[in-house]
Amino acid sequence: MKKILLSTAVIATVSMAGGEFSSFENSDATLSEIEALKARVVTLEGTQKKGDATGDDADLSKKIKKLEKNLKRMKKTLNKVKAHDAYDNIKFSMDFRSTVDNINYKYNDYKFKGADWSGTEAKNDALFTSRVMLNMKSKPTDKLSFQGQIAAYYTWGAHLFDSHDAPLKSWSGSSKASDTIFRVRRAYFVYNSDSFYAVSIGRRPSSDGFLSNFRENNPNPSSPLAHITNMEVDAAMVKLKTGDLVPGSYLKLVYGRAHAGGVESVYDGAGYKPFAHEDGDVDENVDFFVTVASLYNNGQYNLMAQHAVIFDTKGARTGTPIGAKFDPTDPNSATNKSLDAGTGHLTGLSLQVDGIGDEISDFLDDSIFFASVARTLYVPDGGHQLFGSEEDTIGYSGWVGLVIPDMITDDGKFGIEYNQGTQFWTPITWAEDTAIGSKLAVRGSAIEAYWNFNLFGEKNLPAQIRYTHAQHDYTPNIRCAGWVAPVETDIEADDIRLSVSYRY
Repeated sequence: MKKILLSTAVIATVSMAGGEFSSFENSDATLSEIEALKARVVTLEGTQKKGDATGDDADLSKKIKKLEKNLKRMKKTLNKVKAHDAYDNIKFSMDFRSTVDNINYKYNDYKFKGADWSGTEAKNDALFTSRVMLNMKSKPTDKLSFQGQIAAYYTWGAHLFDSHDAPLKSWSGSSKASDTIFRVRRAYFVYNSDSFYAVSIGRRPSSDGFLSNFRENNPNPSSPLAHITNMEVDAAMVKLKTGDLVPGSYLKLVYGRAHAGGVESVYDGAGYKPFAHEDGDVDENVDFFVTVASLYNNGQYNLMAQHAVIFDTKGARTGTPIGAKFDPTDPNSATNKSLDAGTGHLTGLSLQVDGIGDEISDFLDDSIFFASVARTLYVPDGGHQLFGSEEDTIGYSGWVGLVIPDMITDDGKFGIEYNQGTQFWTPITWAEDTAIGSKLAVRGSAIEAYWNFNLFGEKNLPAQIRYTHAQHDYTPNIRCAGWVAPVETDIEADDIRLSVSYRY
C-alpha cells in the first residue's frame, strides 16, 4: 500500500508539472504515459482494498523512476527557456500622440531686425501634429541593460525640412514638430554594479525631466531637472549610490557634447582632412558637465538638485557689430554671432511633495505640490560678450505647481503651474514640447492649467486639455542665442492644446 501511495504522489507531481512542459518536444507522449499510469494506479488502489493486489506495481515503480529522470531533464530545459525569455530579447512599447494647438501672439511692444511689430498679432487657429515614439528595452544580464527610443514628430502635411532648419537641431530633433523622419531620441546602456556605482553611455534621457512630467501627462519623468535642462544630448554618466546613507539619494556625474563643431569636411570638400577639428572660436564644440543629485526621497518628499556647466557657449566678439562679417570683402567670411564666447553655469533645486499632509483626507493624499528655484550665470571670455554684455550676467527663476484629483474620472488630474523669470534668465530648455516656446525659459511670467484624464476611461488612451499663457517682459529665450541681448518687450503668447495618446 505504501508503494502505491508513493506512486500516486509522484505521478500527481509529474502530472501537475506536465502543463509547464506542454510546449517541449515529445511532451504529448510523456503526458499520455502519465495519464495511463494514473489509470493503473487507480486500478491497483482498488484491488489493494480488495486484498488481491498483483505484482504489477513493481513494473509501475520502474516506469515512475523513468519518468522522474525525464522530469529532471525537462526541468533543466525549462530553466534554460526561462533564462532565454527573461534576458535574450528586446521588449517594445509605443506612444502615439495626436495634438491640435490654437496659438495666438499679441505684440504690444516688440521690434525685430529694425521692424516695429508693436500693435500687431500673429496666430495659428489649428496646428495639427502627431508624434510616434517607439521604445525598446533589453536586459541580457542582471547588471547590464539597454534602453532606446526613436521618434517622429511631425506637423500634418509637413514637407521634409532641410538640415539648416531650426527644428532639426540635434538637441531637439524629435522634440519639436518637423517632418516624418524617425530620429534617435534616446539610446544608452547602463551597467549596474553590485556595489556603489553604475555606468552609462549614450544618448541620454535628458528631455521631459523632473517636474515637467505632469504638464506632459507622463507618469515617468527623466532624471534631470526640467527647470534648467530639457535637451536631447549624448553623454557618459557615472552614478554613485548613496541610498544607504540618505534614503533615496544618489549622485550622477555626466559629461557630454551638446554641439559638434569645427569640422569642415567629411570627405575632401575642404581638402583631405576628414573630421579634422578646426581651432578658433567659430563653430567650436559645446561640451557640458552636469551634476544631478537626489538629496532625499522617502516616497513622499523628493528633493533634487542639479548644477550644469556649459563650455564654449555661443555669443559674439566685442568690437564688431552683431551679425556683421569679419571680412566684408570675403563672401565666405564668418559673421559675429554664434561664436564660442564663454561659460554658462546653471543651478536648480526642486522639491516634489507626493501627498499633502499625513492621511488628512483621500483628496490631499492624492494631491501633489512642487516648487523649484533656479539661477543661471554666464561668464564671457576676454574679448567676447554674452547677451550683449562683457560682464557676468545672472538670471533667476521660480516655479510652483499643484496637481489634484479631478473628482470626475477615476484617475484624472487637474494641474496649475506658475513661472517667473528675470531679464537674464537663460536655461537650456529649448526642447520643451510647447508650441509657443519653452514656458520654463520665460523672462517674465507664465501660467498654465491642464486636465489629464483617460479618454473613454481607457488607461491606454491618456488625453489632455492644456492652456498656457506667457507674458514676455524681455526678448524671448526660444533657442540658443547668446549673442542676442534681452531687451524690454511686451509680448503675450497663448496656446490652447488638445491631445490624445495611445500607449502600449
